[in-house]
Amino acid sequence: TSHEVIVETIGATTTRAGLSVHAELDAATYPKGIKIPDQEMNALQTNGILVRHTFHGEWNYTLRAHPDTPEPG
Repeated sequence: TSHEVIVETIGATTTRAGLSVHAELDAATYPKGIKIPDQEMNALQTNGILVRHTFHGEWNYTLRAHPDTPEPG
């Protein structure tokens, strides 16, 4: 299927620095329309758990398990 092709293509990715990528299809169904109140998102950001990325931080962010977890590269 097209999903298999995509997962295999992503999984075959490597970089010159030696990074390898693991990919697998998550076929689970998740609820739509779940909204997190702005107050809760702001609290996560204030506590260092939610770190917004420079490029489109409204869509791209990291949720840390603990505020001391290093930021992504």
